[in-house]
Order: sequence, then C-alpha cells, then structure tokens
Amino acid sequence: MSRPVPEPATPMIADVQNSADTRRIPINKVGIKDIRHPVRISDRDGGEQHTIANFNMYVNLPHNFKGTHMSRFVEILNNHEREISVKSFKEMLAEMAERLEAESGHIEMNFPYFINKKAPVTKVESLMDYDVTFIGEVHKGEHYMTIKVVVPVTSLCPCSKKISDRGAHNQRSHVTVTARINDFVWIEELIELVEQEASCELFGLLKRPDEKYVTEHAYDHPKFVEDMVRDVAARLNDDDRIDAYVVESENFESIHNHSAYALIERDKVRDGLP
Repeated sequence: MSRPVPEPATPMIADVQNSADTRRIPINKVGIKDIRHPVRISDRDGGEQHTIANFNMYVNLPHNFKGTHMSRFVEILNNHEREISVKSFKEMLAEMAERLEAESGHIEMNFPYFINKKAPVTKVESLMDYDVTFIGEVHKGEHYMTIKVVVPVTSLCPCSKKISDRGAHNQRSHVTVTARINDFVWIEELIELVEQEASCELFGLLKRPDEKYVTEHAYDHPKFVEDMVRDVAARLNDDDRIDAYVVESENFESIHNHSAYALIERDKVRDGLP
C-alpha cells in the first residue's frame, strides 16, 4: 500500500517591515506616490464619469517600526473600483489607516473632470475639462475632507479699459480653490462659483454670436487679479459647508511676459468667521 506523500511545508517568510527599529525617529508620511488607477466619479446630474486618477497614499509610521506594508495600499485601491464619492473616499481613508495600523493617513486623488456646457447664445454643447483633486486626511479618528479645483476663466483688465480709447486687454486665468468641507459639496458648485465671479467663463465651443457675447460680457465685467480672489473669497465665506479655504488666481498676462498672481487663505473655524 502506497503511503500519502506529505505536502511540502510552507517556508516561513520573514516580515522585515514589522521588525523593530532602534533609531527612535517616527516618519510623518510613508506610502505610495503617483499611482494611476481607474475610478468612477459621481456627478451632479446623477450620472458617473469613468476616468483615470493619480493617487498619493500615505500613513504615519511610529518610531519603533522599520517599515510599512506597501502592498496594502494597492489592495485598498483595488477594493474601491466602484463609484468614488466624498463618502466612499472617507471610507477608503479609514480602511487604509486601520489596515496599516496607523494613527493618521492621507490620500490625494487627482483627476480630470468634464462638464457639458451650453454656449451662451446658440446653446451649442461642448465639454469643458477641469483639474480636480480630492484630499482626505484622518488623524486619531478625526476626518478632514478637502476639494481642490482649478478653473480656467477670462479676466479683463479694469485699468486697460479705463485708459484705452479702443478695447481692453484680457487674458485667460486659472483660479484655484482649495476648500476644506464639513458637509457634501458638488464639484460643479465650486466651479460655478468661480465662473460667476470671473470677467467671463470659458466654453469648449463658440459660434460667432457666442463669441460676440463673451467678448462684450468680459468688457462689462472687468476684474483685477485682486478682485478675482476677493470676490471668490466672499462667496466662500458665506458657505457654512466650508471650514477653511485657499483661493488663488494666476492671470497669464497678454501684454507682459509674466503672470499676475494673488492668494487669500482663511481658516473660518480658527478665525471665528460666521
């Protein structure tokens, strides 16, 4: 009678990351950076966008641990291929901190976001793309969620309009809003807020009647770079869902070989703003 052949024993594999470290120096952030992953983003119209996002994922590392488990970051991403929202983003952040046994964690997710816009006169439709970043942080059980949007707009110089007999110089500007929120905010809401405070918003496609409209609209709404950040900041101050923000405007000047730039930063909770 033949005897059963015993299965080979699984060799013990050393877990070097979990070994002790004697230098007694904690690490603030350790993880993976610039990993691309497919995601689905929910939009305000009830649909979803399939896109590719770049992720940065970090946790803190106590002084007594040699390393973190890098593979677990990728496993967490693979488990969250479903639709990404502010809620699921927080869940992913909490899971990361729990699985890596960390007191604090940080995830950044950067992706292109598209909005279907209608031209102001002819109503012809076209897509506009915006650069969006979700930033999530957890520290000792407290969650912080930040949305960053980069919104391209038109700005027209008030000084040029005042002193010129014919026309006024204008330029494309990038207005960046980085808002720490305490409640749900649509990406579209932040984008529209900025566009409403610009000299004029941008469109992917314009016919001649639309071009006439946007040219004249910008002329009727001149804005310095200082006006742009102040007007956007005033709107953010009035939104109770936003606890803190940074608003920046960079105007790519059409008559200079440099940009004009302005920034306002406010922590409404710390400063006690209503």
